[in-house]
Amino acid sequence: MKLQSTAPASLLAVTAYDAAGISVAGRRLSRSFILTPQRLIEDWPPVSPDTLCEADLETLVTLGCPIVLLGTGLCQKFPSPALLRPLLERRIGVEVMDSFAACRTYNILMAEGREVAAAIIVEAP
Repeated sequence: MKLQSTAPASLLAVTAYDAAGISVAGRRLSRSFILTPQRLIEDWPPVSPDTLCEADLETLVTLGCPIVLLGTGLCQKFPSPALLRPLLERRIGVEVMDSFAACRTYNILMAEGREVAAAIIVEAP
């Protein structure tokens, strides 16, 4: 699915997604990544929701975004509360959804000028 962004061209937006990967600013990504309006962190380690660990989420803490969208692949899968604790203790809001929903929600919040990070798990087809 191709997406249309209403955000300024200087900000990073998700431009398309399908079962094979996700495009950010026209660049095709086939591995998990973290995205903020100003920064793309490629090759984020998790390959599925089951491989998500505390070290993976620690990267999100350092970004300074008050909202984190966690895309858990093709299906929504909630991580354990203990895994999310470091984010919640720092008053970082975490929304868990499937990765495609996280991409759409990220684009909306980013276009509104919100400080948001999307941590997107891209599962191998």
